Order: sequence, then structure tokens, then C-alpha cells
Amino acid sequence: MQKGLKAFFVHFFVTVFFVIAALAYFHPVLQGKVIEQSDIVQFTGMAKEQNDFRKKTGEEPYWTNSAFGGMPTYQLGAYYPHDYVKKLDNLIRFLPRPADYLFLYFIGFYILLCCLKVDYRLAIVGALAFGFSTYLIIILGVGHNAKAHALGYLPMLLGGIILVFRKKYLWGFILTAISMALEIRANHYQMTYYFMLLVLILGVVYLVDAIRTEKLKHYFSSVGLLLVAVTLGIAANATSLMATKEYADWSTRGKSELTINPDGSSKENTGGLEKSYITRWSYGITESLNLFVPRLFGGSNNENLGENSKSYDFLIDQGVSRSQALSFSSGLPLYWADQPGTSGPAYIGAIIFFLFILGLILVKGKAKWWLLGGVLMSLLLSWGKNFSFLTDFMIDYFPLYDKFRAVSSIQVILELCAPVLAILALRELFKSTVDTSEKFNALRISFFTVLGLSVALFIFKAGFDFEGPNDEFLKRNYGDELVSLIEADRKAVYNSDLLRSMIFVFLAALALWFYIKGKVKENLAIVAIGALIIFDLVGVGLRYVDSENFVAKRRMTQPFPETAIDQEIGKDKGIYRVYDPSEGVNGARTSYYHQSIGGYHAAKPAGLEDLFSFYVYKGNMGVLNMLNVKYVVQQDEEGKSYPAVNPNANGNAWFVNRVVQVNSADEEIAALDKLNTRIEAVVNLGKVKSLTQFDFEVDSTATLILTDYKPNHLTYKSKNQNDGLAVFSEMYYANGWNAYIDGDLKEHFKVNYTLRALEIPKGTHTIEFKFEPEVVRIGSQITLASSILLALIVLGGIGFTFYSSKKDEGQEKKEVKK
Repeated sequence: MQKGLKAFFVHFFVTVFFVIAALAYFHPVLQGKVIEQSDIVQFTGMAKEQNDFRKKTGEEPYWTNSAFGGMPTYQLGAYYPHDYVKKLDNLIRFLPRPADYLFLYFIGFYILLCCLKVDYRLAIVGALAFGFSTYLIIILGVGHNAKAHALGYLPMLLGGIILVFRKKYLWGFILTAISMALEIRANHYQMTYYFMLLVLILGVVYLVDAIRTEKLKHYFSSVGLLLVAVTLGIAANATSLMATKEYADWSTRGKSELTINPDGSSKENTGGLEKSYITRWSYGITESLNLFVPRLFGGSNNENLGENSKSYDFLIDQGVSRSQALSFSSGLPLYWADQPGTSGPAYIGAIIFFLFILGLILVKGKAKWWLLGGVLMSLLLSWGKNFSFLTDFMIDYFPLYDKFRAVSSIQVILELCAPVLAILALRELFKSTVDTSEKFNALRISFFTVLGLSVALFIFKAGFDFEGPNDEFLKRNYGDELVSLIEADRKAVYNSDLLRSMIFVFLAALALWFYIKGKVKENLAIVAIGALIIFDLVGVGLRYVDSENFVAKRRMTQPFPETAIDQEIGKDKGIYRVYDPSEGVNGARTSYYHQSIGGYHAAKPAGLEDLFSFYVYKGNMGVLNMLNVKYVVQQDEEGKSYPAVNPNANGNAWFVNRVVQVNSADEEIAALDKLNTRIEAVVNLGKVKSLTQFDFEVDSTATLILTDYKPNHLTYKSKNQNDGLAVFSEMYYANGWNAYIDGDLKEHFKVNYTLRALEIPKGTHTIEFKFEPEVVRIGSQITLASSILLALIVLGGIGFTFYSSKKDEGQEKKEVKK
């Protein structure tokens, strides 16, 4: 009991230390400021209608019409019934954002290392090394919160898996199930998917070891137990998972019905994202060395060198004012590697890189091999189109791999595995059972390997051209001479950061050498290594995310100032849509104030994306009319923007005279080119079987008016002397929208490739469309049952542990009496 109490206080004070460290790095949050994250700005615009509706009514809409013509809110922060995992997650992430994510990095990695039986002192060093890894800091700066969220729980999940294989079945099961539930709740399935590739490697390594040691029974028992734990964690998120899957099939991540491109050519891939899109962000092979040297390839597209740059000196010599020269040199496009652009390098730390190599020599057993396998897998797959043989194989044959873009982000697995092996190397180095000569030999080989790499990089620097992907644009706008000076700045940071990394490696190796020689004690050596790692990583991290990234809270909660255009359009109190061509489908500013056909999301509604590709970008007004685009933002002769009124917008709903019959999605979208959307509708008879009448009489007195609007409940009044076919300027989404005529459920169907249609009998009727997603009802029942079961298992685990502890204590007392 005393041992357990001591461990509790150690972990408690470690947790407090992590809280302090997270708040210290992001100290502006203590002043009430928030970090300005570009992706979160866009998210705020997308979710505005949903959040306003929830605040006003207390009801969850699960649908918004403010973006992409209408879409579910499943990926926009929807609240689900019985989401107890979210409550637990909020309890863990109690600090203000983004300090909460940094704390999660720390505590998750600390738990992993404790599960690997690493001493708490080294576990603290490892946690700080992982948490301050440059890429993990950068994603917080740009607003990839879901990614950071998911990465924070991955180490904890890995720890649970390792505990089970260590025969700590009960708490390994509990940790795995809870971590899996939290991981899924983070809602970044790409990171979870990549992690599962690591788990496959771990499983293979453990299987080989089980065969070698004849422990297959334990292996398969562990795998079976882990499958149950993972299933339970997944089931606790059933609602969000089922809803996301449903939406994904409807989005650009699903299988396209089209087999043609806008130019009429055959579509490359109809089963997922296109290869060119998946691999656009592919790490360069030599670029991967920025794991060791942060600005080996320039760092980012926006490097701040200030007055210490060739470009600054040149501009000053040209008579440019100091403020203008400083402004330019504070955002230099120094990145010059293979990707279209980047916010910074995936730098894991020169010392961690060095210790990883040390681990390859010193560490024995299973851990080294699955960690090395994870690093190699992550590295090779991150090269994408630069290592096309493996990438094409994964896209073509590995399940779900073609659902995710930006393959370079798989390096997060490397950033997880490398510091683990680095800390395991330190553990071996500090063991008294390891021969001193073996320690010296490993240290010597590791140091000279890194030194040799550094010398090679310095020598072969002459073979690099230091030309960036956007240099031609810079030449056209600023001239050749300035670009040549930017290239000189690239060479300068190449040299300075190479020297910097080598200095850190030398100091770390020196500290370990002193320890092995008996010149310094273990605690001092750990403190020295930890301080060097922190100084190294924090120094680089602050280049990309520092106090200047923080702004007043109001600026993030209301990120889009209202313009004169917004005010002018806002005078129109009707229900209509707005299109800003300068924004297209890559911005959510319009969505913040109006209903827009644009928006910002990684998984856009596929149908609307197709409409943009085929027609909207080409200025097809018929398509804009059927989407009820009443205002189009345009520019006058002086370049000033204004809201142009589209007098031909079809309105919220209308009756058509004729149905154009086609038999495929290709024919359906092609028919929109010449379609008079006001009096005609195109129907794919391959999908719609119930329609038997194709010509309708529409008299001049027929009306169909939207009388009440809610994002999830639309009410219309219909008046027509004849039976009619009504088209509604709303996105067709089969899984949740129900149509009612005078309270009776009726079948509606898709027309014009994206819109809803309904046959309405003659006379006067009330038409209602209600969003009633069955997936939420069924999913919430599964979530509730799974959460209750998981809670009972946790309580049982606590009770069993307490009982076992009391039993052991009683046994010890009996032995003392004897």
C-alpha cells in the first residue's frame, strides 16, 4: 500500500509539472488570449449557423445550410446523446487551448514510457521530447486541432497494448479500451489509421517472438483481449463513427458515381481520392534529414530572419524603408524542397536523433525491432510520389489507404517511435548491468555516425541548387537578384542549423561520456540531457509558434469582420444563397454571415464539388440559379467588390413542366449544361424507379412558398390546380431527410444531380422536410450500452486492485508476526 501511495504522489507531481510546462510554453493563455489558428477560423465560419441554432433553441440541428449548399454537421462539432467519452476527454484536457493539447502530448507519452517500465525521471524527459517535437507544435499553430488531439492519445493507446502483452491483462485492457474510445473521439481517423499500421508491425514482431519462445497461447490470448478492448472503445463512439461513415460515402472521400472528368476524359479513380491529390504533399527523400537539422531545406515558406538576412541588406541598399525591409525578411520563403509548401520541418531534435541511433546499438529485444519497423514504414510512406512503387501499392491494394491525403503526415509515427527508442537507449546506458565498454563503444559509434552524416551534408551542400518551388513567381514579382539573395539566405540557415545540431549532439554525447566515466552522477546526467533536449526543441518550436501567434479572444470567436457587402446582403431577409468566386470552395467567410455554396472542409460534399468542377467555375448561371444563388460577389471597373443581384435565381422551390430522363450519373451531370432548370429537371432513372409521369402542367397561379425556415426543418405551402413535380433548392441527402405532405411521410428523390424533388398532388398542402437521422438514434443506443459496460469494467478493475492490495497487505502482516 505504501509503495502504491508513493507511486501515486510521484505521478501526481509529474502531472503538475506537465501542467506548468504546458502553460509556460503557451503563457499568453494566462492572459485570456487565444492562439490564432487559420483552420479554426474557417471552422468557425462553417459552424456558425449550427452554433447559433443550438444556442437559441437548445436543439442539435445535425444539418447546416450555410456551407456547400447544405451538409450534415457530423464533422462540424455536432453534439450527440450519451457522449460520455467527450466528457472524459474534456476532463483530461482541462487547460485552455492549446496548452491542453501540449499537456495531452506530455501525459500520454509519459504513460506509454511507464508502461514500458521506464523510470519516471527518464519518462519525464521523453514526454517533453515528444511534446515539444516541432511538427506537433506547428500543427497547434495552424489549427490542426483534431490531428493534435488524436496524436495526444496514441501513446496512451500504445501503452495499453504493451501492458496486455506484459500480462497486465486487466489494466492493459482498461487502458486500451479507454484510450481507444478517446482516440476515436478525437475524430482524426487518418492519424488513427496510420497508428494501426504501426500496431500491425508490432503484432508481427511479437508473433515472431512468440513462435521463437513458444508462447503462442499468451500471444493469441493477448490479441483476443485487445480486440475486445478496441471494439468496446470503438462502440463507445458508435454515433460519431456511424455518422461519419455515412457522410464520408456522400463526400469526396467516397466512391464517385462519375466515370468522366469535366473535360470528358475518363476519370482516373472512382473508388477514393485521386493519386495526384493523395500524394501532392510528399516528403522529399533527402528532405527527411530535417529530422536532424531543422532548416536543412529552409524550414518553412514564412521564415523570420529579421535583420540577419541577405534579403534585408539588399532591400535596405535599394532604398527600401527599414520597416518594409523588415516586414519582407520576417516572412521569407526559404523552403526549397519537394512539397508545394510547408509551415515548418518535422524536426524531432538532434539529440533524439542521436539517441535513436544509440538505441539501435544498445537496446535489445522486441521493442527495438517494432520501433525501427515503425520508423522505416513511416519514412518510406511519407515519401509518397517520390517512392511511388510502395505508395502506389498501398493506394491500389491496402484497404482505406486511398481515403487520406497528404501522405507526408504519416511521419507522425516516426515522431512517436524515435523518442521512445531514444529513451530506451538512455535506460540501457544508465543500467549498472550493462558493461561499461559496451556503453563506450555504442556511444562512440553513435556519435561518429552523426558526425559523419554532418560532414557529408556539409561537403555535398555544393550539389544542391537551393531553388524553391515558388521561385519563378518570386522572380516575376521581385527580380532575379532578390531571389538569388533568398537562395543565399537558404544556404546560410543550412549552415547555421547544421552547426547548431552538431553542437547539441556533441554536448549530449559529452554529458553521457562524463557519466560513463563516473565524473557525474546519474541524476545530473539526466537533468543535463533533459535540459539540452528542451533547449533544442523549444528553440526551434518558438520559430513557428510563439506569443505573437496569440490574439484577443474576440478575434477568434468573431474572426470575420462584417463588411459593407455583408451589410448590404443582410438587408434581404429572405432565404437565399451567396457565391463569392474569390473564395470558391476554399473559404468559409461567406458561410459566417450567409448561406453559401462555398465552404472549407477536407471532405467536401462530392455532388457540389462536381458541380463546381463541371459548371460553377465556368460561370454556368443555370446551375447557380437552381442553387438559389441570389447574390454573386463581383468587382467593378475600379476593382471594388459589390454584391450583384441574380434576378434569375429559381428561389427556394418551384414546379417544373418536364422531366429529362437519363440512365447514369455521367448523363445526369452532362444534361445540366443545356438544362433550363426553371422549367426542367433531369432524373437518373437508374436511381429513381417511382416516377411514372414525365410531363406536368403548371398554370400561372401555382405557388410553392417557403413559410418557415430552420436548418433541420423546412416548411412550405403548396398551391396548384394540377398534380405537379416540385424541385427544392436543397441538397439531396438520403440518410436523414424525410418529406411530409400534410403530415404524411412521402418519398422524395434526387434530381439535377444534387437537388431534392417531390411529387405534390393538386390542391393546397403543407410540405415539410425534416432532418431526422436514424444514424444518431441507433448510434446513441450503442454508445450508451458500451459506455455503461466500460464504466462497470473500470469500477471492477478498481475494486479488484483495492481488494488485491488489502489481501497482500494482510499477508505481509501475517508473515511479520511469524
